[in-house]
Amino acid sequence: MKIKGKRVLEKSLFSAGGLILVFLIIVLVNFIFSSVNLRWDATEDKLYSLSEGTKRILSALEEEVVIKVFYSKSVVNMPTHIKNYAKRMLDFLTEYERNSNGKVTIEIFDPQIDSDEEEWAQAYGLKGVDLPTGDRIYFGLVAVAADQQEVIEMMDPAGEQRLEYDITRIIVRVQSSEKPKIGIISSLPVFGQPPNPYTRQPQQPAWQFIKELRKTYAVEAIQASVDRIDRGLNLLILIHPKNLSESLQFAVDQYVLSGGNVMVFVDPFSTLDGTPGNAKASALDRLFKTWGVAMDAGKALADFGFATRIRTRINEIEENPFWLSLSPKAINADNIITAKLESILMPMAGTIQNTAESRYKYEPLLQSSPQSALEEAFRVRMTSTEIRRDFKPSGKKFDLAVKITGTFETAFPDGKPPAEEEPKQAADNKAQPAGKTAEEVLKQGKKPSTIIVVADSDLLYDGYYVHKQNILGFEIARIFNDNLNFLLNAGEMLAGGPELISIRSRGKFEKPFTRVQQLEKQAQQKWLAREQELMKKVDETNSKLDQLEQKKDASQKLIISAEQEAEIRKFQEEKRRINKELKKVRRNLRADIESLGVSVKLMNIFLMPLIVCAIGIAFAIHQRRKR
Repeated sequence: MKIKGKRVLEKSLFSAGGLILVFLIIVLVNFIFSSVNLRWDATEDKLYSLSEGTKRILSALEEEVVIKVFYSKSVVNMPTHIKNYAKRMLDFLTEYERNSNGKVTIEIFDPQIDSDEEEWAQAYGLKGVDLPTGDRIYFGLVAVAADQQEVIEMMDPAGEQRLEYDITRIIVRVQSSEKPKIGIISSLPVFGQPPNPYTRQPQQPAWQFIKELRKTYAVEAIQASVDRIDRGLNLLILIHPKNLSESLQFAVDQYVLSGGNVMVFVDPFSTLDGTPGNAKASALDRLFKTWGVAMDAGKALADFGFATRIRTRINEIEENPFWLSLSPKAINADNIITAKLESILMPMAGTIQNTAESRYKYEPLLQSSPQSALEEAFRVRMTSTEIRRDFKPSGKKFDLAVKITGTFETAFPDGKPPAEEEPKQAADNKAQPAGKTAEEVLKQGKKPSTIIVVADSDLLYDGYYVHKQNILGFEIARIFNDNLNFLLNAGEMLAGGPELISIRSRGKFEKPFTRVQQLEKQAQQKWLAREQELMKKVDETNSKLDQLEQKKDASQKLIISAEQEAEIRKFQEEKRRINKELKKVRRNLRADIESLGVSVKLMNIFLMPLIVCAIGIAFAIHQRRKR
């Protein structure tokens, strides 16, 4: 009995010692791995990892940057969506510290009411938001380097897709006190409008893209009356350049020859041009010819492959082929400007063609689908049904936005337009400002330039890419496509600093049901063919009825003849047949989509339990064989 009791004691001590040893091993392992950075981002677009562009910027930092985050963590009634977003944002900010070689430091403050932290937040320009519960919350950040600082007053959970860009942008901004300069020539009110006391129209703010550009650049409005453009501009943007004077076109020409980069947004039919008559088109034929491109200002593109669902004036929803909702299939994934873009909305766009005599590098950025064709611009006012009636797809892709690169020649070989020159005597008598001399008139480009031409200007309007809401006193802008990203990406490339381009559109946090969209497109193509067949039958029947009507004498005008009655019966029978086929197409579409939905549900509900069961059974079999 003593021996047995001794063995039980030894066994108990051994078990207790083993547990203590395991505990010590766990503590030791945790201590060792606490200093090791092991992270695995399993998302498709690496949403929670820094992009290569940010890493290059961080590696080249000259000034140390401190990012001060003011987040009211202690507020009990913090809205859930802000609380969840804050956790992800703070975790993401640690990536900047890890990848900056000590150049970036993150400091987090909890600005409670009447605390020192609240005073600091207010000193930096952050404003607290008062909740209905009586609490006040802060959720913004400040980047500080030397004597420079940049502020984001309120972090927007709806803009999580742009989080890395927003943070990296302010890090870049505090490295220098000078902003790159962008000049904009526009016939549209992109800079806003003052209030009109006669029409009682309130003041109109600047468009959203102007506000976004001003965060990074010094943006200058260039009037249509000028005859020279500052060659110190980093980028020149022309928006709906309608009826530009010869002297202004000459100034643009000289800017390009000096090595300047240009973006041009032309339009065959601007939805925002308030000018009456036929003045809704814009083009730069003389400059375009020299740059090796062309656009027919009288033609707009109809594309049933990228048609957009819009609400008509009679409150009906239709697929309008003149409003293009471009998917990744239309976007050049090999160009750094458009590589990360996923959707572009272009209302009533034209097309760009590369001329045969062009000697410059020509690269399409946005293209239509093969289910497209050029139509007269006046047809954009027609309904989708009227357009389908005689629509014939071209079977080829049209270019909607292109990039041209090269060392350009002048579009004005004879020099400045004579009508714009001052009389020689007056020019001789006019004193030159001190320290300034007349600029050289260039015939040949000094260095290569890049020109981006987009066959639509409406895509820059706020209503076509952003939803604005006022939440708790802050205006929240929710971007719902990549129109703005396209402009900003191109601006980053042309104005310098291409590293930021790889950051801006890093992927979607919400993925669309691409398979469902594909099924809908296939059904729409079948439906379009049947619908066109029906329309053709209607026209043929009406034509035959008219012919039969003309054969009657005056006494029979109000009587339906036997031939007419037979023709009507024949048409009705044909119409029933085609309508039956249309219903079948729609029914098959719904069946395919419902079948896909059932499959997805079954996978979500049963796949993981089945995998666990299979692993459990395999483990049990292995254990039995082992015993």
